[in-house]
Amino acid sequence: MDAIDAKILKFLQEDASISVAELAQRVNLSQTPCWKRIQRLESSGVIQRRVALVDPDKIGLSLTAFVAVEAYDHSETWMQQFAEFVSGIPEVMEIYRMAGDVDYILRVVVPDMAAYDSFYKQLVKAIPLKNVTSRFAMERIKSTTAFVLRS
Repeated sequence: MDAIDAKILKFLQEDASISVAELAQRVNLSQTPCWKRIQRLESSGVIQRRVALVDPDKIGLSLTAFVAVEAYDHSETWMQQFAEFVSGIPEVMEIYRMAGDVDYILRVVVPDMAAYDSFYKQLVKAIPLKNVTSRFAMERIKSTTAFVLRS
């Protein structure tokens, strides 16, 4: 990846709906070479997909919980079952396996506390867990999907 690829990614992270013509102009390329670079970035997996970012509050999803999970056991079988189960829950937006005092952190987005309680009951009923601790976001101060690119 060179400096032009980094510029292309910077602009696409800001607005993936930008036209190839506009993008080419911003990175000082003609349209065809710019389009070919985008295609190469997509085929190599650098660009995973293009999506619309939705404001959760405007669609009634106003409660974000960060759920820390301590594993019941650390066998490969348990870890696979846990990952498959939580990956299948649509309210779980992100899952991270962690180093430190907790094993997993989940970001869960739901309409309200009753919906969170339903999620929690589903989670603890399905898989044996050692401990589950939830923290609730009071305010979203910064939210971005754009990575800093150094060229």
